[in-house]
Amino acid sequence: MSQERWHQHQLRVRYQETDQMGVVYHANYLTWFEIGRTELIRSLGYPYRKIEEKGLLLPVTEADLKFKKPARYDDQVGIYTRVSLMSSVRLQFAYEIRRISIENPELPEELLVTGTTGHVWVNPSWKPVRIEKEAPELWQLIATYSEGD
Repeated sequence: MSQERWHQHQLRVRYQETDQMGVVYHANYLTWFEIGRTELIRSLGYPYRKIEEKGLLLPVTEADLKFKKPARYDDQVGIYTRVSLMSSVRLQFAYEIRRISIENPELPEELLVTGTTGHVWVNPSWKPVRIEKEAPELWQLIATYSEGD
């Protein structure tokens, strides 16, 4: 992984997330991406509920995933998330899903999936809004985080 600022959230693969081949079903990675960005925003002290209370929504407008290796039942995985692009109306997150060795933490983590999601800030009527005007404190938190300060 590069030196850019990543937020990590860990989880263990549940049986219900796997398919008949014993690997994580591909659509579950999008759920994990959502967990990653929700936890990143929460770590900034601004839970998503607070965003919605301000009348702001952040729908997904695009998603891209690249599968390298499968995650399997009972694997411990890290969801790594960072802000990769931001403007006053758009936000993009980058993700890496990595297998983590609990038994031997010195082992390097194994890259499983990479991806991005694109989002647009909108109001409840689904009209685009400028986040720096609607929620300047949130704009500043995300900007500071994405700069690595």
